[in-house]
Amino acid sequence: MNYAIAIDIGGTNTRVALVNEDYVIEERVQFPTDPRNPYNTIEEIRKAIEGFGKQAKGIGISCPGPLDLIHGYILTTTNLEKEWYNYPICEKLSEATSLPVYLENDANLACLAEACIGRGKDYHYVSFMTVSTGVGSGLVINKQIYQGAHGFAHEIANIPLWKDGPSHGSIYPGGVEAISSGTAITTRAKNAGLDVGHAGDVNDLAVKGDETAAQIIDDAKEYLANAIAIIYAFLDPDIVILGGSVALKIPGFVEDVEMRVKSKVFSTIAPLVNVVKTNLNEDSGLLGGACLVFLLSVDIDITGHYDCLRLFSGRGIALLYQNHIQSFFHIHLLLL
Repeated sequence: MNYAIAIDIGGTNTRVALVNEDYVIEERVQFPTDPRNPYNTIEEIRKAIEGFGKQAKGIGISCPGPLDLIHGYILTTTNLEKEWYNYPICEKLSEATSLPVYLENDANLACLAEACIGRGKDYHYVSFMTVSTGVGSGLVINKQIYQGAHGFAHEIANIPLWKDGPSHGSIYPGGVEAISSGTAITTRAKNAGLDVGHAGDVNDLAVKGDETAAQIIDDAKEYLANAIAIIYAFLDPDIVILGGSVALKIPGFVEDVEMRVKSKVFSTIAPLVNVVKTNLNEDSGLLGGACLVFLLSVDIDITGHYDCLRLFSGRGIALLYQNHIQSFFHIHLLLL
């Protein structure tokens, strides 16, 4: 049985899982992401992998973007501090674990899992959106991640939708993440004087008739529906799959958003709008990481000493990093 290590580094928690080739998660560990010290998070990941006691083919890691997929760096991320900016996550994690590391945007990996083994498996054009600590999106066309010209496709968090709207970290004021993410919902509620701990609390108050909470939840749904309507206008996907804690845990959230999207597109498109909740629950990013490992891991026997080999072809770019402990090569392939 072949195994992959799948890691999801989120703004709140980091999850590490052992996934077999049948895409069954056999073991998992979760711990808080250290927002100020990447080393601490890397060390906790190393301990988790060591505890699994299985030899894996590699590590598929999902992180919130934007990312430098060519060099394996986290560029910036709204929900982590500046110590994570321009951080060489692939290099550091490979050094700590002696395994090849494959990096992708968290929403792209979740979308890949949905397209291969989730609710998008019977479709050619699959869009995925995660609505959780942040808001992210991915697009898979014919089982391949669409990354755009520079690897930044579907970085929708910063889409400006509300002039002079709410602020949230480095997100443009009025960006969809600043309105519809769980963090934004909670922050807006707290700023309005409500006693809440997370987005679910805000929704509970809204259901009980609190007008301020109801407006915040309505804004989250309305502007998310606007973003999805834009995706339909530009990309015409077969299906849009929603995941993340806000979409999964707030009753009726996805159904309400779908109804709003249908009201915002051309009448000829409305019957084709298909916005659904993921059936992979919160594991889509982890399963996508495993998909990446099994798709891209290759055994190579190369003599000689190289720090980094770059292979260019019409299909993409492959980076090979030699691990000086076990003399393997890390391959990162960008399909264009």
